[in-house]
Amino acid sequence: MGERARSEQLLAEKGESEELQISESTPVPKETAIPSKTVKSAKISESAKISESEQTSKKSDKTPKPKKITVSPENHETDKSQKPPKSAAQNVRNIQDSTETIAAAVPHPMIDLSPEKLADYNYLLGQFYIVDSNTEADAVQINAEDFLKQDLKITKETDTPQILIYHSHSQETFADSREGEESDTIVGVGDYLTQLLTENYSYQVVHLKEQFDMAGGELDRSAAYDYARDYLEPYLQENPDIQVIIDLHRDGIPEDRHLVTEINGKPTAQILFYNGLSYTTSKGSLDYLPNPYIQQNLAFSFQLEYQAAQYYPQFYRGIYLAGYRYNLHLRPRSLLLEAGAQTNTVQEVKNAMEPFADILDKVLQG
Repeated sequence: MGERARSEQLLAEKGESEELQISESTPVPKETAIPSKTVKSAKISESAKISESEQTSKKSDKTPKPKKITVSPENHETDKSQKPPKSAAQNVRNIQDSTETIAAAVPHPMIDLSPEKLADYNYLLGQFYIVDSNTEADAVQINAEDFLKQDLKITKETDTPQILIYHSHSQETFADSREGEESDTIVGVGDYLTQLLTENYSYQVVHLKEQFDMAGGELDRSAAYDYARDYLEPYLQENPDIQVIIDLHRDGIPEDRHLVTEINGKPTAQILFYNGLSYTTSKGSLDYLPNPYIQQNLAFSFQLEYQAAQYYPQFYRGIYLAGYRYNLHLRPRSLLLEAGAQTNTVQEVKNAMEPFADILDKVLQG
C-alpha cells in the first residue's frame, strides 16, 4: 500500500492514535501451528484534525469535503520494510521467486482442506492467517465452517452496477511503471480487472479512479481512507445494487523481494487479502470505527483464499488481520486486496487479475 520506510517507534498513547505496521512480505502460512498474535509491529503516531479549509485544498472538486474530519489511524501507511514477523514468517514457506505452472480450473491443493483439518483453529490460523500484534483473534471469530456456510452468491442477471473497484492509494506504481502513464499504476490494474469481470464473467462493474491520496497536486495519504469513505457513502446510496467492493492496492516491501509465481505460463504477482477487526489489544473494541459486517468480510476473504488454495495454491500470500477498519464496513462483501508490490512489473500484477477474477467468480457464483 505504498513505500513504507519509516523506522519502528512507540509514542505515548495520550492524545495520539495507533498506526499499524506489517511485516516486509507476509507469506503463505504453513501447517505449523502458530499463536493468534504473530506479528510484532505496532506503532503509534500523532493524530491530526483537518480543518474545512485544509480539506478543500487536499481534494479535487470530485471528492466531497465533509465539514470536519478527524484523521483515522487507519489512514497511516503500513510499514513492511521492517523485520519479518517473528512467528508467522518462521513458520511459513518462502514464496520469494517461487514458480508453478498449472492448468486453469483444475483443483490441486497443496494443503489439507478437509473439514476436520479446517476445524483445528491452530491449523487454520497457520495455513490462512497472519495476525498483527496490534489485534487478536480467536476460534469463535475465525471459524472455517461458519465462513464456508455463508452464502455470498450474487446474480449476473442485472443491468445495474454490482461490483465497485476503487483505490484508496491511486498513485501506487510498479518496478517498470512509466511516469505519467495511468495504465502503469494500480489504476491500470483496476482497468484490467474491470475488463475481465465484465467481458469474461458478465458482471456489471464500475471502476472509480478518484485520487483520494492526492492533495494540492502532491501525494498525501494522511486522510485517504477518510476521503474515500466520504466519497463512497453517497455513491453507494445512489447505487444500492452494488454488492461487492474491492479496494485494490499493491504492497510495499523491501527492494530485494519479488512476489511472483507462474500461472498458465505467465509470471504472476502474488496477492494478499487484508481484514480489519475494529479491535486493538491496547484499546479493545474501537467503537469509533464500527463495522457490522466484520464476520461477512472475514467470510468473503476466507472463501476467496479457500478457492485460491484449491486452484492456485502458490498464488495467495495469506489473510492479514489488522486492528482497524479500512472502509470494509461499507458492504458485507468488502475486500482490501494487495496485488503484488512495488518490485513487481506492471504485467506481473495485471496477470494476477486473471486468477483473481476466476476465484472471485467461483465465490460469487457458489
